[in-house]
Amino acid sequence: MTGRERVVVAILAAGGSGARLGADCPKAFVTLAGRPLLEWSLDALRATCDRVVIAVPEAYAEGADRVAGAASRSLSVRNALRAAPEATIAVVHDAARPMLEADLVRRCIAALDGAGAAVAAAPVTDTIKQADAGLRVTATLDRSGLWAVQTPQAFDAEILRAVLEGDPASVATATDCAALVEATGATVAIVKAPAENFKITTALDLAVAEAVLGARADRPQGHY
Repeated sequence: MTGRERVVVAILAAGGSGARLGADCPKAFVTLAGRPLLEWSLDALRATCDRVVIAVPEAYAEGADRVAGAASRSLSVRNALRAAPEATIAVVHDAARPMLEADLVRRCIAALDGAGAAVAAAPVTDTIKQADAGLRVTATLDRSGLWAVQTPQAFDAEILRAVLEGDPASVATATDCAALVEATGATVAIVKAPAENFKITTALDLAVAEAVLGARADRPQGHY
């Protein structure tokens, strides 16, 4: 990125079906505390990035800075990044993590210095066991160096473009964009995320998020 003006573009992946929520609309448009789920993440991304492009189901793609997603999350991110050729830094976030705060986005961007990617993550606290196809434990893993990777994930946009424009089958099966960057040998930095940065998957998660947002609203102004 030497010699280029820094332009930070956020990509909000908002194409989930919401089936496990029992929703009658895509997950990103389910109501959380009176607003569509994706609106909560947009607050933090708009406060920290120059532009936000949202990858949504095709039926929801009308409007500025919305693009139709694809059959997989990584391919949806690729579509959104194609719509932002000006980006020198890309911040990818899942709409299913609505508790995002601007500080975490800023820390991910800052950690990108000298790295190809920087990812929000939480240290694994449960005991992790490996099992075979018959659900028999084959090993207990040392959790001391294990991290559960989340979003946001910040990228050198040039590197992210290169990996997302690779073999479509390989891109489609990637568990996250950082895995594609890691496979190139580029450095991927970890940024410790707060406990509130959890993913909405079930109705219980949605209820917990409502409670957390209520607690945030009750905090004295200026208290963090």
